[in-house]
Amino acid sequence: MSTDSMRAVKDCASGTIGGFLQVFVGQPFDTVKVRLQTMPAPLPGQAPLYTGTLDCVKKTLAKEGVKGFYKGTTTPLVGVGACVSIQFVTLQAMKRYYTDKNGPSANGFLTNSQLYIAGAASGITNSVISGPVEHIRTRLQVQTGAAPIVKAIGAEKVAAIAGSESAAVAAAATATGKAVTESAASNAAKNVMFFTGPVDAVQKIYAQYGLRGLYKGQAVTMVREFQGYGAYFAAYEYLVQRAMRLENKERSELSTVKVVAYGACAGYAMWTTVYPIDVIKSKLQTDGFSAATRQYSSAMDCARQTLAKEGVAGFFKGFAPCILRAAPANAVTFLGFEMAMRLLR
Repeated sequence: MSTDSMRAVKDCASGTIGGFLQVFVGQPFDTVKVRLQTMPAPLPGQAPLYTGTLDCVKKTLAKEGVKGFYKGTTTPLVGVGACVSIQFVTLQAMKRYYTDKNGPSANGFLTNSQLYIAGAASGITNSVISGPVEHIRTRLQVQTGAAPIVKAIGAEKVAAIAGSESAAVAAAATATGKAVTESAASNAAKNVMFFTGPVDAVQKIYAQYGLRGLYKGQAVTMVREFQGYGAYFAAYEYLVQRAMRLENKERSELSTVKVVAYGACAGYAMWTTVYPIDVIKSKLQTDGFSAATRQYSSAMDCARQTLAKEGVAGFFKGFAPCILRAAPANAVTFLGFEMAMRLLR
């Protein structure tokens, strides 16, 4: 096997280890974040589904137990492992490209713009897998109960069953003060797919909507990945290079504390720059598939509706659990990657 191939294998294996650690540490935070991002706007006089982060945690724990925080974990465990490995393989390849381009006078160090472009490239490459993986995970995370039972029920229960896709039915029932008929409830329930797990979700979505259904929200996902991972890896690599220069050390000689701290900073750099985009992505990926059930016609339409109905605060729903997750999840990601790379050398 050639030297370049061996490097790619090591990058891939190390990235996979980092990805597994990221999922185990970050999944509970991500579940709470997604549920807050995608909860429907309350009807007039109706309390919101969750009043905040702690309320979402309490309700999830009460209704679903600890396992509720790990809904959809199989998808990211396999998918994120693949995604992170792709990220690091691309990043390392781009770093080697720029190192060769810069020549020996640069001593292997890259400029900030080169670090950003290398990170952004890793994000775009990663989006081929992360798009459908996050779509499936997001749909499973917001699924809070058992398969819906179709019967004559009131407006609030229809909203609970069908979420945003049954908002029109629920609003009509609220306005008239009458119970929704069995026919209306049945139509609302038909607009909701219930999934028993990630494989079931992939099969059902693909059967009805093909690859386009699996890649729902892909354009905005690519925008998020480009900017997010550009900032993410630029922040981490800048701090690593700075420490190497100041301490006159090799990368492998940097302390574990520094690796963890720089990984946490990278997480903050990513999420503080892309969070509103992530909110739009989550809303699009949990929206209806057909024109009849779709609430948003595009990412721009989603942004306009969010601003009109929820104000600027609507773009930061779920920010608290996201920023709490950013430090530990990304610290262990880079720790896993760096330690694995040292062992494989």
